[in-house]
Amino acid sequence: MLGQVVLSKAGKDRGSFYAIVLEDEEFAFIADGRLRKVEKPKRKRKKHLAPTKTVLEKDALETNGKLREALSGFNKIDEGGN
Repeated sequence: MLGQVVLSKAGKDRGSFYAIVLEDEEFAFIADGRLRKVEKPKRKRKKHLAPTKTVLEKDALETNGKLREALSGFNKIDEGGN
């Protein structure tokens, strides 16, 4: 589903949250606005993604800044060094 927040289950990006910006039958194109920009999303097989119940508004997918802000609650960086 377009705008759905997903968790990567496989690959170098395992454990990171992304939003689906495009999709087809077998693949989802995901972006986080930081490493994967909206204009150049990563193609990933749907079986390697775990969907969450969160679906972002369409305007949150328009720019990288808005997408980063929308995903900021999901991709928390451990600042304590633990």
